[in-house]
Amino acid sequence: MSGPLHGVRVLDLTSVVMGPYATQLLADYGADVVKVETRDGDVMRHAGPMRHPGMGHVFLSTNRNKRSIVLDLKQASGREAVLALARDADVLIYNIRPQAMARLQLSYEAVCEVNPRIIYVGAFGFSQDGPYAAMPAYDDLIQARAGVPWLMQQSGAEVPRYVPSTYVDRTVGLHVAHAVSAALFAREKSGRGQRVDVPMFESMLQTLLGEHLAGRSFVPALPGEGYARVLSTERRPYKTRDGWVCVLVYNDKQWRGFFTLIGQPEMFNTDARFSTQTARIENIDAVYAWLSAQMATRSTEEWLSGFALHDIPAAPMNSLADVFNDPHLNAINFFAQTEHPTEGRITSLKIPSTWSGTAPEQRLPAPNLGQHTREILREAGYTDDAIDALVAAGVAFAG
Repeated sequence: MSGPLHGVRVLDLTSVVMGPYATQLLADYGADVVKVETRDGDVMRHAGPMRHPGMGHVFLSTNRNKRSIVLDLKQASGREAVLALARDADVLIYNIRPQAMARLQLSYEAVCEVNPRIIYVGAFGFSQDGPYAAMPAYDDLIQARAGVPWLMQQSGAEVPRYVPSTYVDRTVGLHVAHAVSAALFAREKSGRGQRVDVPMFESMLQTLLGEHLAGRSFVPALPGEGYARVLSTERRPYKTRDGWVCVLVYNDKQWRGFFTLIGQPEMFNTDARFSTQTARIENIDAVYAWLSAQMATRSTEEWLSGFALHDIPAAPMNSLADVFNDPHLNAINFFAQTEHPTEGRITSLKIPSTWSGTAPEQRLPAPNLGQHTREILREAGYTDDAIDALVAAGVAFAG
């Protein structure tokens, strides 16, 4: 048995990042993920750098442990093939708009008709109960609607800007994977499948507003918009004499330790801005600005040594190059090098969780386009002659 989801089959009709990231998590946990692609392939196949066309770096990092089949779902025989695959699937995941799935005649009702036990999961922009239901959605657009660029500017960016990662896609991808796991558990108890919608906008707000709801947590609302400590323009890495250091002096014990470290232990009691958690939050910009000025008086190593001595949480500010040279990550072989059958030696990120029993593992490299078309169709009951006919008609592609 390999992974806690061993024996679960997922029919993956997703592309780009959010859906593939979610299904890779399921695949890492042992699920047999069948990735259904168009003849052009997942768009992230074509985002460089890459060694060979169609095998871009983002695709490699979000599609391991999957098998690829190419089908034209706009043709009737392509739709029939997907339904044949759905009969034996536990989960179907898609990330186009539900209206598009309905036009393909692959709505929940159509799929449920061939497999009532299936978990049918839609990961798309917005709840289908509101006026945004049919609108397209991408990471940058959801960041915008959720207020992320505004929050970035409030916290000190010169202009509004996005988080420099596919922040929404990967955050909501986690919501999708969790929803699938919970729905599978519910089916084990009830014996029934169900439809699950995971909208990007609302899922992202659940993450962001956990702290930024602030005064709006109360009715009527109290003053204060956003979480003051996180939004402080002075909450940032601090310049030292010879570099940068990141430190979080947070609770009373840590502030007492900091004042002792700088030789002013009495300041915790004499300066009201620092004496309580509430006072520090109320004066957070001034507190962090004062801390910033202190950081400039010593070297990075002096500060890190002093912080360790007084049990104050701190870390150096790493570049990406520093991350790849991090001694902890190297000790646990986080950046594992593996051999891809067509792409040669590649770096693959280690599955971060550890399990005493059903450990997840990397079983398969990211697939070439249509690499498993024939074997997957055979598993669905197609003969070799029938598969040849689908390929000849352009309904399927076998790479």
